[in-house]
Amino acid sequence: MDVNILLNRYAAGERDFNGANLHKANLGEADLSGANFCGADLSGADLSRADLSRCNFSRANLTDADLTGANLNGANLSETNFIGADLINVNLEDTNLSRADLRGANLIRANLVRANLSEAELSGADLSGANLSQTNLIETHLAEAELNGADLTGAIVTDKEMSGTILHTGLSHKWVTWAGGS
Repeated sequence: MDVNILLNRYAAGERDFNGANLHKANLGEADLSGANFCGADLSGADLSRADLSRCNFSRANLTDADLTGANLNGANLSETNFIGADLINVNLEDTNLSRADLRGANLIRANLVRANLSEAELSGADLSGANLSQTNLIETHLAEAELNGADLTGAIVTDKEMSGTILHTGLSHKWVTWAGGS
């Protein structure tokens, strides 16, 4: 789908872009709040600083996408592919990231307050300085993840395989429920 067509349809009130092909689209700084991109291909897209609050990206492909500084507050990101995506300084507060694939994603200083990351794949992801307060990390895969300086206050964390996960001593982990696996 052409970016200009998408933006014109959105401006006219359309919100359903289910399955759209937006591979490598440049949507940086766009306001697309409340849109439905379920199953869409946004791989390699530029969504930096875009307002994507309350969007539905479930089962979408955002591989290698740039979401730096984007607002995804309240978005549905379940089963979304974020492999290698840049999510630096992104707002993911109150989002559903259950079963999302974030392998190798860059989530430095991301706001994940009250996010649902249950069963998400975060192996090799960089969450340095991320705010994971009150986040659901039940059965989240954190092997080789970088959590240097992350805030896990009030988070619920379980993972059967934590090998190579970096938890530096400066980590805020007050009131973390750690039910680590076997």
